Amino acid sequence: MAAGPQNGPIPSGSVVAFPGSRQQQVGFDRLELQRILDLYGRMVAAGLWRDYAMDFTRDAASFSAFRRAAERPQARIEKRPALRGKQGMWTLFGEVGQVLKRGHELANVLSPLERKLLKVVED
Repeated sequence: MAAGPQNGPIPSGSVVAFPGSRQQQVGFDRLELQRILDLYGRMVAAGLWRDYAMDFTRDAASFSAFRRAAERPQARIEKRPALRGKQGMWTLFGEVGQVLKRGHELANVLSPLERKLLKVVED
């Protein structure tokens, strides 16, 4: 057992915040991440994506998908809760950073990528 901030014992298996890190960061909840990773897996199976990266900051969480690790992301899905009441907290960015879709629901924002996947299957 390690010692806590007041030198009391910390039970094993506990998650302890790093001292000085009082800022909250934005993240994906389990269902959001499951939906994104499901799409990612299908895009990998179709041969369109090979790698991904996630970034979590105070203001936004983003998931970037790459064709190759050395390139810029082919697609980036961003969750920005501060925009919830405006144009929606979800944004889909294209390869050169253009906004492809914004919205309040993740499923609607992912629809352009889903359509791309359907076109690959139809060929």
